[in-house]
Amino acid sequence: MNDASSRSTEALPFDVIDLTPTTVVAYRPAASADLPVSETVAPPSGRVAVAPGDVLKVRIFEPYDGSVFPTIQKPGADLGNQRVTDSGTIDIPYLGTVAVAGLDLTGIEQKIASQLTANGKAQDPQVIIEYVADRSNTIMVSGDVKQPGRLSILEGTRSVVDAINRVGGPTNEKAAAQLEVVVRRNGQVILRTQYSDLLAGRDIGVQKGDEIVVRPNSRVFTVLGAVLKSGNVDLTKTNMTLLEALGTVGGLSDERANKTGVFVFRMGDLETNPAARGRVFRLDLNQPVSIFVAQQFGIQARDVVFVTNAPLYEYNKILTAIYRTFSIVGIAKGSYTPTTTF
Repeated sequence: MNDASSRSTEALPFDVIDLTPTTVVAYRPAASADLPVSETVAPPSGRVAVAPGDVLKVRIFEPYDGSVFPTIQKPGADLGNQRVTDSGTIDIPYLGTVAVAGLDLTGIEQKIASQLTANGKAQDPQVIIEYVADRSNTIMVSGDVKQPGRLSILEGTRSVVDAINRVGGPTNEKAAAQLEVVVRRNGQVILRTQYSDLLAGRDIGVQKGDEIVVRPNSRVFTVLGAVLKSGNVDLTKTNMTLLEALGTVGGLSDERANKTGVFVFRMGDLETNPAARGRVFRLDLNQPVSIFVAQQFGIQARDVVFVTNAPLYEYNKILTAIYRTFSIVGIAKGSYTPTTTF
């Protein structure tokens, strides 16, 4: 406490920042976690292109009896399941090979109907194409989920949270706050966030080929010094404040704490800026306005909250140690009997 108070900022290996109603504005918890889903999840596309590996069901009807293809009231219109070959084609009677890769279902229906009409094999044919097995419009969900595997976006999977829910959700629901979700698209990471942040509104839409990985990522902060219960504390919410952090450990110890010496130690962003300096935030809780400041200061993972001991408590520890020393010496000589304690 004395080091951070007495020396100039230039002489220290970190920056000392006094938390006031003015300076705390830059360190408030991010408000983006409260964005509604409708602003972050892209609506599903209405056009889904067929790709090699997909399996299609093809049915062709004609309006008149005696035609090549049966009417809708009679069986035989179902041409069976057609797997789209690696070259992107399927086989249709009286047409042969038809290129379908890159077309949506409506486009394939129109193409087959127009070709049958053009070669005179059918009169006003009605073509119906349906998906049997979707092999290309899928996403992969893996990691700490109950049923990892592939999902088809044609079955209503709209967003990352939707995909995780469809595979059963996290393996351990109680530890969900300590899970990280990574989304890769075309080989690039487009999202890395906590699972709790997704639930809070940072969900995004999915596209075919996306990879979603759910993995453990413990986010903790440490509270030390004159508090009722020191130690590591799970950061269970994105927008936790300093006041809430102190509340999770029972608050300051009335007998020990120096209310003018509440510090938050924060490392610099060494991953992106190796030369970044650490920061020490200093708060004087003797000032009534500091309660409001503590309500606005956002706690981050790996922060260290340290509450110093009151000077009188330090003196009391010294006096207690001296008293005990003399007590032991007096008892050993048989000339001193302790009658009081500090």
